[in-house]
Amino acid sequence: MSTNSPEGLRSLLDAVASGQVSPDSALLSLKDLSFEKVGNFAHVDHHRALRTGFPEVIWGPGKTPEQIAKIMMAMRDRSNTIMATRIEPDVFLEIQTLLPEVRYYDRARICALCETAIPKRLGTVTILTAGTADLPVAEEAAVTVELAGFGVDRLWDVGVAGIHRLLAQREVIDRAQVLIVVAGMEGALPSVVGGLADCPVIAVPTSVGYGASFGGVSALLGMLNSCASGIGVVNIDNGFGAAMLACQILRGWEKS
Repeated sequence: MSTNSPEGLRSLLDAVASGQVSPDSALLSLKDLSFEKVGNFAHVDHHRALRTGFPEVIWGPGKTPEQIAKIMMAMRDRSNTIMATRIEPDVFLEIQTLLPEVRYYDRARICALCETAIPKRLGTVTILTAGTADLPVAEEAAVTVELAGFGVDRLWDVGVAGIHRLLAQREVIDRAQVLIVVAGMEGALPSVVGGLADCPVIAVPTSVGYGASFGGVSALLGMLNSCASGIGVVNIDNGFGAAMLACQILRGWEKS
């Protein structure tokens, strides 16, 4: 019985109370309540989903394929969805030799292990990009949202260099619940969208641009200095962080 969600933990306690599960069996289920040591390189936080609503996610860079696979194996009995970010294709191929069932989202550079169907949750995140070059970051956000169980509307290549492309999609913006806006260069798109939208806007600066964009710093500063209200800004190329924030906003509505 999984205890990494409020429902699972409650079911276990109910089963103990009714006599269906012995205290000793429950103790075994709870022995790794806070974390589990994996080899000599990781401590897996099994109950992050219980505390925050979403399970721990594996940061790929700096870890060997074997380490990533072992962490996934440690998590697989306690989480329906396990994901690792920033996984390059050659790293995925090595992980796949150890975990043949792992799935790869190449544009998003995400590996995922889904033991069962992902439960669908109420709410949709609308994701916009200024240009096609921003797609890797946008897809990281989109796949993360989908693996969390929420819906995604994608709207690519609607930057301010041809603003009529954005204005032609005004209905998409009007019906959005949460918007993630991904842009490089000068990072102007979130300001424009923020002046049109009546929902939270999460701006993601990307490292796309010529030399004076300073690897995304220009876009980051432009978004932080936006005159449009209601915009939150995450770090450069952080599609994952934007997705998690959007999902937490939607989860807040679930509670109300």
